[in-house]
Amino acid sequence: MRLKGRVAIVTGAGRGIGRAIALRLAEEGADVVVTARNDSEVRSVAAEIQKAGRRAAAVAADVGTESGCEKIVAAAREGFGAIHILVNNAGILGAVKPIQEITAVEWDEVIKTNLRGPFLMSRLVLPEMYQRGSGVILNITSIAGKAAFAMSGAYAASKAALAGLTRTLASEGAANGVRVNAVSPGPVAETKMIGELTGSLAAHFHSESDQVLQQMVQGALQKRPQKVEEIAAAAAFLVSDDASAITGQTLNVDGGMAFY
Repeated sequence: MRLKGRVAIVTGAGRGIGRAIALRLAEEGADVVVTARNDSEVRSVAAEIQKAGRRAAAVAADVGTESGCEKIVAAAREGFGAIHILVNNAGILGAVKPIQEITAVEWDEVIKTNLRGPFLMSRLVLPEMYQRGSGVILNITSIAGKAAFAMSGAYAASKAALAGLTRTLASEGAANGVRVNAVSPGPVAETKMIGELTGSLAAHFHSESDQVLQQMVQGALQKRPQKVEEIAAAAAFLVSDDASAITGQTLNVDGGMAFY
């Protein structure tokens, strides 16, 4: 088990990619703090981890707020004593509209969760990691932050900015033994977010959700969507010592959609 003795926080872990990452890190030996806004979802995932014989804590909180982030970090330290790994996965799609139709409130809501949240969480765990001389932060970005997709301006902007934050954190953390990377998934078919996106696009363009998804993946070499387990496998690698020489990087797990 590559992560035995480590404590990991996974945000947005109540379902989808976050849930898969939390379960995979636990499988690798980590104790996991499962957090998201939905209390029943995080409790369910924590129970899955505990049933498998690992330790887990469920924390319902909003990473877009300082108080929410402080609650998560305090619970991790109270329950497990330390924080070795932070996975900033929590994210929302927001309004699926042309830029001129997105309100400032809608824009700010996406930025609050997708970019402010990782900033707040990272700021809270870094002092401990620096003092210890080790730690790993992993940010979950998106193909939307690299490719040109219409109708998701706030989401794309937040994910592109998160990639930039990843590089800055890596630059600052390297001298203190902290690695910071990102995973950039392509379309993950079984997530609620992709369902919302393809449904909205289908309604706008008078098409079908399945057709929209198929059009998306035609730009990938593998011509298929990704699975949550594939994203989780990449995440487990990057937060493990197997990736000890990797920092400041974004790993594309998108079936061959982006090449930088």
